Order: sequence, then C-alpha cells, then structure tokens
Amino acid sequence: MIRFWISIFLVILLVLQGMAMSLLPARIVYSELLVTPHWVLCLIMLIAIFFDKDETYHCVWYGLVFGLLIDVVYTGVLGVYMVTYASVAYITHGLKKWFHANFTASLLLAIFGVALADAILYVIYSFVQVTDMAWGDYISLRLLSTVLANAIFFLLLYPLLKNRVEQWSDRWQSA
Repeated sequence: MIRFWISIFLVILLVLQGMAMSLLPARIVYSELLVTPHWVLCLIMLIAIFFDKDETYHCVWYGLVFGLLIDVVYTGVLGVYMVTYASVAYITHGLKKWFHANFTASLLLAIFGVALADAILYVIYSFVQVTDMAWGDYISLRLLSTVLANAIFFLLLYPLLKNRVEQWSDRWQSA
C-alpha cells in the first residue's frame, strides 16, 4: 500500500509538472529565462533521503520508472530522463550518508540533485544535437532559473511530505 501512495504522489507531480509553466507569470514565461520543472525528481530525492535505508534503493527504481514516463509523455528522446533521474537518485542516496537528514542538508542535496540532473540533460541533448545553446547561455538563462524554481518547489514540498515519507519508511521497515 505504501508503494501505491508514493506512486500516486509521483503521478500527480508528473501531471502537474506538465502544467507548471502555466502557473508562472507571463513575464517570466515569455522572457529569455528557461525554467524546467523537476518536481518528480524533488519527490524522488525526498524518498532517497527519508524513505530509503542504506541497503534499499527504492528511489532508483522510482527514478527509472517515472523518468521513463517523463520521456514518453514530454520528450522525443526515450531514456534520457530515465537514466538521469535514476543516476541522480543513486548519487543522492549515496551522499545522504554523509549528512544528517535535516532541512538544510535536504535542501542542499535537492539543489545539487536538480543542478546535476539539468546539467546531465543539457549534455545529453547537446550530444544528440537537440539543443545548441552555449554553456554560458545555458548557465545564465536556464540552469540558475531552473535550480531556483525547483528549490522553491522543494521548500513547499518538504514540510508537506517529509513526515509522511518518514512514516511510510517506518511502516515499510516494520512490515
């Protein structure tokens, strides 16, 4: 039942992620700044930090499945988000061992994870020639705005789901 609820929340975020640009003010949407919502990744990182124990890797499986769903629904290149989200989940899972699971460390891991995911996506899309944006333009016009927007989303998501994810982890471990 716990996996069902986690999946439901991830599906809801997957749908809302597609509508995220319509929630922003028009002057931001039509400016030079490019914002990519990584809301599913934010929840996957919460799962990596607060749900998974040292020997479990549920976050990686969620990254694979929901990354593939993002690829199918929103992109034209299959496997890019799948590999990226699973890799970032695995790295976040490994890094959480060095930090205490508190708000500051979680926010820093989320910022690092979103920045890493977006940079990996940029490199892959540059390699397959889907984008031709220069590194300097990418950093100033897309990376910074994407990290800031997703950090704000993580700040909203954290108090809503952190305790719930910890409760699910406790129930999962006791079952």
